[in-house]
Amino acid sequence: MDKRLLIASFLFCFIVAVTPLRCLTCHLRTRTDRCRRGFGFCTAQKFESCMSLKIFQDNILQLSYMVCQRFCRELTFDHNIRTYVHKCCRYDFCNVKI
Repeated sequence: MDKRLLIASFLFCFIVAVTPLRCLTCHLRTRTDRCRRGFGFCTAQKFESCMSLKIFQDNILQLSYMVCQRFCRELTFDHNIRTYVHKCCRYDFCNVKI
């Protein structure tokens, strides 16, 4: 393999590896799909990923919360009459879609 191609592919991999993960933040998003508090972006630190918490009542989205989260875990649980869905992802602004 050509040395220049090998060096270029190494540099590309290095740049991709050190590019920080960026996530959307919204501390209170309502059913109208509008962020009421904390809208912005965060840069994930070591061991962080993008996280989204959605709260449903009767299968209707009531509100959601999005941030960079350390040691994020995916889970779904029911409490009283609400369902809480906690999702994690690892590419830029992925918590908008989940």
